[in-house]
Amino acid sequence: MRLVSGIKPTGGLTLGNYIGAIQQFVQLQDELKDAEFFIFIADLHAITTPIEKATLKKNIKDIAALYIACGLDPERVTLFVQSEIPEHNQLAYVMESTVYMGELERMTQFKDKRQKQTEGIRSSLFTYPALMAADILLYDADIVPVGEDQKQHLELTRDLATRFNNTYGDTFIVPKGYQPKTGAKIKSLSDPTKKMDKSSDNQKSYILMLDDLNQVKNKIKSAVTDSEAKIYYDVENKPGISNLLTIDAALLKTTIEDRVNHYKDMSYQDFKLSVADHVVSALKPIQEKYHALIKDPSLDAILDAGRDKAKMFAHRKIQKVYKKIGFQR
Repeated sequence: MRLVSGIKPTGGLTLGNYIGAIQQFVQLQDELKDAEFFIFIADLHAITTPIEKATLKKNIKDIAALYIACGLDPERVTLFVQSEIPEHNQLAYVMESTVYMGELERMTQFKDKRQKQTEGIRSSLFTYPALMAADILLYDADIVPVGEDQKQHLELTRDLATRFNNTYGDTFIVPKGYQPKTGAKIKSLSDPTKKMDKSSDNQKSYILMLDDLNQVKNKIKSAVTDSEAKIYYDVENKPGISNLLTIDAALLKTTIEDRVNHYKDMSYQDFKLSVADHVVSALKPIQEKYHALIKDPSLDAILDAGRDKAKMFAHRKIQKVYKKIGFQR
């Protein structure tokens, strides 16, 4: 069994990234002893919108260090930078030649981003799902951890794998999605009807993994709730309280029901203070490991080893794909 996933280095990782993705990778790494893990920094995806060169370079290293600081074991996980494997681009073009325009036009992420960005929309933003499909299919992924916002892209990947197999013969494994039971989608602290997003203008709406810990506490304490003063889980009527319960349950690796029973007689103030303490307790050791690792030459050595292993798999796969299509003389 092989698991493949990546995170786009467009900014600092949020608590939502940690709970919805990285924490799940670590859990699966420990549970699936015989599985192979290919985890990458998706830097090619980062240039679908403008980003400064220095920022991108820093973000790539930061995410690599945070992956390891959060618990990914370089002995168990092949950790690499996407752009260092040219086969991603090669297979992406094959996927662009497999997908239909109508399928790309239906992607809700593209439609949402197009509405926000009225000028200078890059074509790569439109063809992004083809590259994502290539990222997954290049390594014969069996399972792909996905959040709610990527489920549609994974379904398209499955369709493209099936279409290519039907056209050219058995080539790709059709991957399955994996969603965590708790914390698949962490919401904004200032508007809990929306996803926690580091691109928000309101810095109190999200928590970055490397935020000052006092700042983290203050963000939790200022999180939007409601006026009912009762703690229970109801996403529709109590989105703020439900979001904090989700965060707490995910970090403590327990159920939301357990957290509701624990907090049901507390005031909102005490509830928020307790959640803040749990968030800080989770982030503190991660930050300490990150700061020790970010300047350590071993980080580059880990990425070099990951690149070499990923390159071996990717090259073998693209040669098979090219042969199936008829590109080879």
